[in-house]
Amino acid sequence: MAGAGTPTSGSVALMMVAAGRALSRRVEDVLAPLGLTLRHYGALAHLSHRPDLSYSDLARRAGITTQSMHATVRALEEVGAVTRTLPGHGHAARLEVTEQGRQLLAEAAAAAEQLDLELFSDLTDQERDALRVGLLALVPRPDTR
Repeated sequence: MAGAGTPTSGSVALMMVAAGRALSRRVEDVLAPLGLTLRHYGALAHLSHRPDLSYSDLARRAGITTQSMHATVRALEEVGAVTRTLPGHGHAARLEVTEQGRQLLAEAAAAAEQLDLELFSDLTDQERDALRVGLLALVPRPDTR
């Protein structure tokens, strides 16, 4: 809802970049007490829906190198959120979210929901729905291989 002092001109893309950076920091802050980062959360969320994803698939979705994703998954293994099964030479490791990982995802979702309430409580349901639809239109669809 545009109010007094709300900018009505300027690059929407640049405003979204600034908002995205600020929101990333806020989300990192609510995930930190759970021992998670956005990268950890993203990997867990992807794996909870698609345990067949490889390190390369996860890295592509996160926009990071495969080596960085190996470190991310290793950190998730260390806290018991993910298990890695090595099926044999020449086959990709299978990564599975554990019960501990599902619990972390549930706690992270609750923290994100609380943050949403804090950030967007001044919006009407219709405005929140419009924002959600607009943002979803901008999010690239993941490769569905």
